[in-house]
Amino acid sequence: MNPKPKIAVHKFASCDGCQLAFLNAGEKLLELAQLVEIVHFVEAGMVAPDQTVDIAFIEGSISTPEHLDHIRAIRCHSRFLVTIGACATAGGIQALRNLADADEWIAGVYAQPRYIRSLATSTPVSHHVKVDFELWGCPVSTSQVMAAIRQLLFGVMPVDEHDKVCMDCKRSQTVCVMVTQGVPCMGPVTRTGCGAICPRFGRDCYACYGPAENANSLALGRRFEGLGLTSEAIARRFLFINNAAPVFAEAGRRWSGADD
Repeated sequence: MNPKPKIAVHKFASCDGCQLAFLNAGEKLLELAQLVEIVHFVEAGMVAPDQTVDIAFIEGSISTPEHLDHIRAIRCHSRFLVTIGACATAGGIQALRNLADADEWIAGVYAQPRYIRSLATSTPVSHHVKVDFELWGCPVSTSQVMAAIRQLLFGVMPVDEHDKVCMDCKRSQTVCVMVTQGVPCMGPVTRTGCGAICPRFGRDCYACYGPAENANSLALGRRFEGLGLTSEAIARRFLFINNAAPVFAEAGRRWSGADD
């Protein structure tokens, strides 16, 4: 009898929200346990960080020297490495510190900053090691994670859903909040995956699933200007959860005047 494929879930700088996509799976998690052996997942009680695995899921950004050593070791011991969530794929909220002087921030927060070991920037996993697949979202959805596991185990590269949230709104016949209410919405440049949950409840999308394919951030920024937003407010729309994603970072610099 062939041994079950092994998977691991590792955490770096993050809030643990994407790991909950596993724990919230309920019965699906029990079904998954019949297909694979989960050898490392601290939040679920399994601790074996150095095990060789078929799939390693990574939550969180690389923010300390220890993180660098750890992610390189994980890459060496993994057949497939999959990042889950905004932090691992685009730096996350903590990547906002890349826009300022990190040493100055540390000195302003900690009474003894000399004891803080931190990198100058907080960066996506892909900046340091090869990533086989990225699952975007803040947090990722349980269905995304389960589908990716099944596809990888059967030798198929997971489908990269990069359609726009606006398309989900159209399919579900959700009324556009930007057109009908004049509410600035990031849906036109944000990838789907959440099911357009915010617009369905009458509020604007704030881009937690990162940039969609062919995201026209320039056109959306100009539309926001027409709705009365200041340049600073427009920049904040892009420099938020996925601020280090290149297309959002470029838009943020443009509207904040950093490129002038």
